[in-house]
Amino acid sequence: MKRILVIEDEPSVLTNILKTLEFENYNAFGAENGISGLTMAKEKFPDLIICDVMMPEMDGYGVIGELRKDPLTAGIPFIFLTAKADRFEQRQGMELGADDYITKPFTRKELLTAINTRLKKQEIIHNKSQEKLDELRTSISRALPHEFRSPLNGILGLSEILIGEYDTIDRKELLELVQEIYNSGQRLHRLIQNTLLYAELELAESNLDKIKLLQGNISSIKDFISHIAITKAKLESRENDLTMEIEDGSACISETNLEKIIEELLDNAFKFSSSGDSVHIITRFDNMFHLYVIDKGRGMNPLQINGIGAYVQFERRIYEQQGVGLGLVIARRLVEFAGGNFSIESEIGKETTVHVCLPCL
Repeated sequence: MKRILVIEDEPSVLTNILKTLEFENYNAFGAENGISGLTMAKEKFPDLIICDVMMPEMDGYGVIGELRKDPLTAGIPFIFLTAKADRFEQRQGMELGADDYITKPFTRKELLTAINTRLKKQEIIHNKSQEKLDELRTSISRALPHEFRSPLNGILGLSEILIGEYDTIDRKELLELVQEIYNSGQRLHRLIQNTLLYAELELAESNLDKIKLLQGNISSIKDFISHIAITKAKLESRENDLTMEIEDGSACISETNLEKIIEELLDNAFKFSSSGDSVHIITRFDNMFHLYVIDKGRGMNPLQINGIGAYVQFERRIYEQQGVGLGLVIARRLVEFAGGNFSIESEIGKETTVHVCLPCL
């Protein structure tokens, strides 16, 4: 039974709405002002809220504003009741996150139609999220067992050698074994982090409020990008292969997300090119921020570019690269959530260019 909260300061209107909803088998409950309505919403988490605009102490705009700030109540469908429905008032409500308006006086049919429309829309969103979750479970169950076992076997196997031969092993070999254990641990840690991040991004796709939490701004990117790129190149022992042409400017994206994008694009560029092949980073600004990551690796054909997705690897049996193909997908999602564009151009055996385009401040 769907639960509906009605916030209305006119007792007769509140009573009539509650009776109508109860007759239609809704679990309806009411509040006579905005403050008590807000408290009730946060305690009971209704499936839908119907709220009068003009109320003493806290009006409807104040109620929805507070609800949208809280991730637990931000996604609840919200319908305004109003005695006047001019365009300015409607626009103000929609900007705050209202889903619909009902103008007083209203008929029983108008009320129920608005409610049914909002609840059906919410059900569709929920079903799509559930489908995403089911697809994610299937993808993870197919791809991750092998990927988790590989670094874990390295850690366990090398540790067993250390335990069994600790009294005879020399210091140089000891350092090599410990380094390999560390590298396997880092690979496993990155795989877990990327899997969790991918799941979060996939589920956030149908939730505008979660997407907003992923957004941000950077006022100066030159030193920021340079530091990330140099650090990544050192980790891959490819410092001599990295070249940069970085202009300074701003970008509408959080530092955390831009760092992740650059790390994943560079990881992909280094992984699919050989030591000695150049990896080039370029930034340009017009009315947008443009980031290019160019490598001279083996490249991709158009079919492979169009088929990029999580847990997909091309020619795995030939190249045996590590990872589950999450990097480019994560980078693309983060760019899209920031309001940008992500594209790839590639020529087999010659060059691959990844282009990220983001709004500027």
